[in-house]
Amino acid sequence: VDLDRMTMSPSTDGWGSHGGYCGPAVKPIALNMVAEIARDAQTAGLPISGIGGITTWRDAAEYIALGCGTVQVCTAAMVYGFKIVQDMCDGLSNFMDDHGYATLDDFKGQAVPTVKDWKNLNLNHIEKAVINQDSCIQCGRCHVVCEDTSHQAITFTKEGGVRKFEINDAECVGCNLCVSICPVPECITMRALEPGEVDVRTGKKVTGEYANWTTHPNNPQRVAAAA
Repeated sequence: VDLDRMTMSPSTDGWGSHGGYCGPAVKPIALNMVAEIARDAQTAGLPISGIGGITTWRDAAEYIALGCGTVQVCTAAMVYGFKIVQDMCDGLSNFMDDHGYATLDDFKGQAVPTVKDWKNLNLNHIEKAVINQDSCIQCGRCHVVCEDTSHQAITFTKEGGVRKFEINDAECVGCNLCVSICPVPECITMRALEPGEVDVRTGKKVTGEYANWTTHPNNPQRVAAAA
């Protein structure tokens, strides 16, 4: 909306409308659709061409890892020009060399077996975030998002002009928000608590038993747990 003229923007003869939905915001939705096609018994094995928010070589690789034999680029080319496709090809080639992949088929669909319905995730799996202080650039993004929108589990101290961010395990719920927002790859990772360890947040020992939402007491449509 053009807030100075209070009209839709862009417009045609002063009128605006709503069209399609594209760009990076589509990527999570499209990846889900691709994964569903690749793991459904009736469609598994069919050729898949992925499209939606592909801007970098990493985006393309993610689609391929979920079963795509080809990918398509639209919005990124419109924003950055066709040269971005060559950048994607170069980056993807470097990725494949680093991982020992000779062809796309070598990693196509490799991530599909790790996808399951949300309701079937193991609720007894407990993780805590870990910050690698050697990799941390002290940007503070993890602290801000955790403090303002999550569980206030990342402490911030400053000594001698040096900023330091640390995880407070007593508050961390393992939501992965800090991992998602950190600009440094592998700087923040998640450590799984082993069965028998005590979760300092709850004071309870971690169990090795599997449990999911379908049998959870808070689920009004829960089913009886298997004996």
